[in-house]
Amino acid sequence: MLNSRVIFDVLYGFIPITEWEAKIIDSPFFQRLRWIKQLGFANYIFPGAEHNRFSHVIGVMHSMDQMLKNLGLAVPDPELFDRKSKSKEAMLHKSLRIAALLHDIGTFPFSHAIENAYIRHGNDTRRTKESDKKSLKNLPNSHEHLGSFIIKNTRYSGGMTQILEEFGFDVQFISKIIKGESPYLVANQLMHSDLDADRMDYLMRDAYYTGIKYGQFDREYLLSNLVTYNAGEGELAFGVTENAVHAVEDFLIARFSWYSQVIKNQGSAKFDIMSSHISKAFLEQDLIHQFHDLLTMIEEKDERFFWWNDIYFMTRCQEIRHQKKIKDPRISELIEMLLYRHPPKTVHHPLFSHRIIQENGNALEKTKLISKIKKLLEEFEHTLEKHGTGKEWLLADIPDKDVVFTRGLDHIVKKRSTDNLYQERDPIKVISKKGKPSLLVERENSLMRILSGYINFVPSVYANESAVALLTQKKQLSGN
Repeated sequence: MLNSRVIFDVLYGFIPITEWEAKIIDSPFFQRLRWIKQLGFANYIFPGAEHNRFSHVIGVMHSMDQMLKNLGLAVPDPELFDRKSKSKEAMLHKSLRIAALLHDIGTFPFSHAIENAYIRHGNDTRRTKESDKKSLKNLPNSHEHLGSFIIKNTRYSGGMTQILEEFGFDVQFISKIIKGESPYLVANQLMHSDLDADRMDYLMRDAYYTGIKYGQFDREYLLSNLVTYNAGEGELAFGVTENAVHAVEDFLIARFSWYSQVIKNQGSAKFDIMSSHISKAFLEQDLIHQFHDLLTMIEEKDERFFWWNDIYFMTRCQEIRHQKKIKDPRISELIEMLLYRHPPKTVHHPLFSHRIIQENGNALEKTKLISKIKKLLEEFEHTLEKHGTGKEWLLADIPDKDVVFTRGLDHIVKKRSTDNLYQERDPIKVISKKGKPSLLVERENSLMRILSGYINFVPSVYANESAVALLTQKKQLSGN
């Protein structure tokens, strides 16, 4: 073997890693990912879902490498593993592997559940001196921006910036690949599209660890049918051969089912939404690290950032509850329920039913439905406030992102960033034997041409027992 450094993965077996990748993986920033679950609180319902972001991103790097090899964009292994090889092709191959490896380096505790609270809370300046407010970094509170900050602002021993620059990598370029904003269309597709390295890994990994068969697809067949095409104006892009139309549709159906049955599973999603509300309360009362605190820790190599993981959040819940730092009885109850896995009640109402909605350009049906749900929730909240004891609560999870198989042609045309649809990053392209591309959703023989017009709308509302009892008593609910 050209390289003695390998990692054994449960899905792919032995994965060879380069000298610089080993250094990245051994860094404190990367090791933090061992302590962040891939699926938040899904293990409360699927006991096997204990897998973490650490194993996922290594799998994404491996998937990226396999996609590059099947597209003919990879350099031979001797060149890949040689730190001195600096050709344009070698650096693109190496940089894409690193981007895949680091795309989740800024992940929040319990992944997206806690991140949503930070995003809703925004930048908090209460502890910032007036003289320092102008220089305060005003970044959106997301894992992408936090990860980009780590990659570009850690020029010290064990920092991502120093490791990358030591081996001659452009940290700005890698950051842009991760955001899907690099100068290379094919690189952006591989990192961010309907068929990317990230999805190629997490669908199979989540299916394996949850034990649920949703998310499975013919990975080897898809990989072997990846091809590049000329997207015009010197842009190289990739798609699948005509032979793989059904395989790639199976992939999209697998993701739709996975999102519907695992991510939006009401049993586990209720704990995610509980943790998000708890985190928001902690942020409002300055009981956990604010986003600007994290940026400062990263810049100053403050070890507390490396402890900012699932364990940190659960420990804070235990400490705050034990020390009675939260006076709101509703948040106190939420903390206890989250710590000891006591699920809230699911509020049943016709408006909260899961339904498939046909997308019609302006998505009026969904907009009207969300408006009705919000109005009903306002009525519920008014009843609880007027007749309750102050201990009743409701938690609403109204989807802000559509669960779709893929976006339809009308949506792609409306949202396009260029007149050339084959230069659009996200939609899957099918490449004919003559090398001519077409969008999967515009093909007459494509099932996605029809299914792309549908949204899986899964609203969920949860409450404690006293809230359900009061709403039932007031005849606003029945059968709960």
